[in-house]
Amino acid sequence: MRRQMKFVLVGPVYPYRGGIAHYTTMLARTLAKRCSQLHVVSFCRQYPRWLYPGKSDRDPSQEPLRVNAEYLLDPFYPWTWWQTARRIAEWKPDVVILQWWTTFWAPAFWVVAYLLRRKRFPIVFLIHNVLPHEVRFWDAGLASLVLRQAQAFIVQTGHEESRLLSLYPRALVRVCPHPVYDMFVAQRVPKEEAKRRLGLPQDMPLVLFFGIVRQYKGLKYLIDALALLRDWGRPFPLVVAGEFWEDESVYLRQIERLSLQSQVRLENRYIPDDQVSLFFSAADVFVAPYVGGTQSGTVKMAMGFGVPIVVTEKVAEGLASRGPQIRVVAAGDAVALASEIRDLIDNDKAHTVSPERNIHESWEELADSIESIVARGRYPK
Repeated sequence: MRRQMKFVLVGPVYPYRGGIAHYTTMLARTLAKRCSQLHVVSFCRQYPRWLYPGKSDRDPSQEPLRVNAEYLLDPFYPWTWWQTARRIAEWKPDVVILQWWTTFWAPAFWVVAYLLRRKRFPIVFLIHNVLPHEVRFWDAGLASLVLRQAQAFIVQTGHEESRLLSLYPRALVRVCPHPVYDMFVAQRVPKEEAKRRLGLPQDMPLVLFFGIVRQYKGLKYLIDALALLRDWGRPFPLVVAGEFWEDESVYLRQIERLSLQSQVRLENRYIPDDQVSLFFSAADVFVAPYVGGTQSGTVKMAMGFGVPIVVTEKVAEGLASRGPQIRVVAAGDAVALASEIRDLIDNDKAHTVSPERNIHESWEELADSIESIVARGRYPK
């Protein structure tokens, strides 16, 4: 019989938007179902408006993913850091799980982790990115300062493990792949209906790019690939569904220069939870043309829906399994992107892919990893 463990999980949840909030919610639900005592700590403010590159960090979903949480931390109010550490200590947890993805939170997380470690509460950092995607000269120092407060770490790729060990060679690390996002699969609708509701052509296979648009995600190479496909006699439509965190006009000029206005539709907005299933239900191929980063929550979402996928080698390391419906190409290679998109669409079997349910990319596997670290009790004092 599994021992009743007490967890504290720190990270954003609703009303905050985005992949980390979804991740926190799904992990919290999984830990709670395993008869663990769980407390979730979130933020009373995540980022100030002037620092956030999007329109808002609040989730506009009518039916959002929710989990019970206490909203305690504020990045600019140091007294909330002490209050948070004191509140967590009152629960006497077996382990405190702090999520790490940006050095913006370094001062607050350092204080919370330091105070809890002084009271001998084990700290585990669940790392999404050791360093930000756009690294600045101070990021490595801040990350090292904070992460050295932990007793153990969970990373999601071998690349992130190497980055962590370069900062902290003595780190106790476990690699556990980013779980498949299957929380929206129950809302899936037939492809014809999804295309009708989105105003998309029924007679053409749809290529989908989903998520925040940032330079490292390589959208420009996908647009180049679309022009190649048209020249090859395959004028597939592309929907880019996600808020632009860089200048949209750069892409509009590229689309105009390549005469792709009739093929490319830009949905420059955050896609709320209750609309996610429409885009993935309509998609015939999902493309993640990243030239940076090491993993993608949107790829895991596509896997949950069973949509055939083309990814670059930058993202492929974050996949524990690769079937024939997942194609990997070199980063920045528009010709390879176009070729694999065409091949997947031409392959009739690709359109009957079952949603991914690999045990090594599940929330249960992640929960097992956390519990096994705690059970071993290998924490330096």
